[in-house]
Amino acid sequence: MTPTDITPAHRLVANARTMPLVAILRGLTPETAVDIGHALVNAGFRTLEVPLNRPGALRCIELLVQHLPADTLVGGGTMLTPSDVQAVYDAGGRLMVSPNCAPAVIRHAVGLGMLCAPGVATPTEAFAALEAGAHALKLFPAEMVGHGGLKALKSVLPAGTDLWPVGGITPESMGAWRAAGATGFGIGGQLFSPGSQAADVGVRAAAYVQAWQALTAA
Repeated sequence: MTPTDITPAHRLVANARTMPLVAILRGLTPETAVDIGHALVNAGFRTLEVPLNRPGALRCIELLVQHLPADTLVGGGTMLTPSDVQAVYDAGGRLMVSPNCAPAVIRHAVGLGMLCAPGVATPTEAFAALEAGAHALKLFPAEMVGHGGLKALKSVLPAGTDLWPVGGITPESMGAWRAAGATGFGIGGQLFSPGSQAADVGVRAAAYVQAWQALTAA
């Protein structure tokens, strides 16, 4: 890659790969967003997703972008339309995550220079997402795809494709997923749920970071 190839999205991808754990903050409130965000960043997380299908999500994204370190990648989840993408971008978010593969949504996010991680569960969806410009593939629901499904996908996808299982991931289960080919994870209810205290989120986040670091050092 030459210097002229370095786009904002390429930089975001490179940064995300240094700690490819995505905190899925479904139900985060503006009142607690900054404290929860700091707890995650202090534990080592650098990628935070606020799903849009709960009230206050865009305001939470704004607050996280304003108050967290500049190397923190913040964005939206459950992004289903190009207007969702635009709203998150306008709020300062630079991460696009969806539960499905919608090429028009992916292309709009790519055009804005966002990191795009759409949800896929089949080879057809995976190749459609990559063709639209996706930078990583969210394997969702991970329990349905399974380790065998991930291995099969990895065998046919382009070398170097980032594959992030999402759904039911625990620090203890990460090793088997990693062995099957996972390059990162999205972590939701096991890390954060509405009403979670920042201190508790920080403890749980640290356990995930430590597990990932142990796996990548092995």
